[in-house]
Amino acid sequence: MKAILVIGDGMADRPLKELNWKTPLEAASKPYLDKMAKNGICGIMDPISPGLPPGSDTATLALLGYDPFKVYSGRGALEAIGSGVAVPPGDVAFRCNFATVNDDLVVTDRRAGRISNEDASKLAETLQKVKLEESLGVQFVFHNTIQHRAVLVLHGSKLSTAVSDSDPEKIGEKALEIKPLDESVEAEFTAKVLNELMQKFHEALKEHPVNMERIKRGLPPANIILFRGAGTVPHIKPLSEIYGVKTACVGAAPLVRGVCKAAGMDLVDVKGATGTPQTDYMAKAEATVQALKAYDFVLLHVKATDVASHDGNFKQKIEVIEKIDQMLKYLLDNVDLNSTYLAVTADHTTSCLTGNHEGDPVPLVITGPYVRCDDVEEFTERECARGGLNRIRGRDLMPILMNLIGKTEKFGA
Repeated sequence: MKAILVIGDGMADRPLKELNWKTPLEAASKPYLDKMAKNGICGIMDPISPGLPPGSDTATLALLGYDPFKVYSGRGALEAIGSGVAVPPGDVAFRCNFATVNDDLVVTDRRAGRISNEDASKLAETLQKVKLEESLGVQFVFHNTIQHRAVLVLHGSKLSTAVSDSDPEKIGEKALEIKPLDESVEAEFTAKVLNELMQKFHEALKEHPVNMERIKRGLPPANIILFRGAGTVPHIKPLSEIYGVKTACVGAAPLVRGVCKAAGMDLVDVKGATGTPQTDYMAKAEATVQALKAYDFVLLHVKATDVASHDGNFKQKIEVIEKIDQMLKYLLDNVDLNSTYLAVTADHTTSCLTGNHEGDPVPLVITGPYVRCDDVEEFTERECARGGLNRIRGRDLMPILMNLIGKTEKFGA
């Protein structure tokens, strides 16, 4: 027996007035998701706990069966290792945004107009050449990932993760000074390094040719780097040791790839997978079917639903859901349903209205040869709440899947 878990990042939502008080899932045409609901067992899931908005990092850890309250060590390192940047012990990593500020350092666009990978790469090349004072004894790696996203890894002997973010997380407010979060010498030193780096990055970006050209084209310049999510790589037991399974991840989002890598999963690269709404959905579905031949468990992640949600673009979110539905058609048509369990869920609710992650539960369906089917007929937030799985936590999902494929051990005599 084998299992596939499909995660539509931020796919769950709240009812919208523009959709006659339906959610995007309720408004979308998704015959294959609904087919799974009719032939499977459904439920509603709190990725972390009721009412607590999760990050994609903590949520993915939970969906893989880990307790994020015990193992989470910050987002930055997960994003870094997922994009191929090493984070050795002692180093501290940060997730970063290319952003736009005015002359007073007030943030006018936290994503610099979702800058293209091409422009971001040229800017990152320049930033990597920035020099810190030699007396600090700190080196760094700066690497852009997808669109406005990037990672920064600091290497030195006196570093700490106990520092604040420079991202105010809303437009109309100034980029923040980074401050130590405890009284340690290491935290104070790390904050000093980051503030110097933020200033030098800003100077390097202000009149960069890429940004001058963006301004001419009416695009927001990527003239500052916002740092957040200081972290180190978590020390967690690989899924292979917990369940005795071979596992793989099919996805483009560096954060999710990083979580999966920390969990000991192999990362499958897919040509055309971009982590954006323009990703090659079918190439990812094909890669999942191919990976299932060599692995017991494959996680297939789609970032695009979350991107549309953060942009408040409910029409695009519906389109992405319908493309995910076609991915599921391919999976249903090309895997052995007599020996494969297929689960679909979201890692969190992302509201198209607020543009934020919310603490609302998400729908879940599992279909396969021996599930106890219920009477749910549609894969939506409200319908799945009536299902046979009832209401579970995110970290309950992996034991449920592993039990179905015969990879759990009896507890007790």
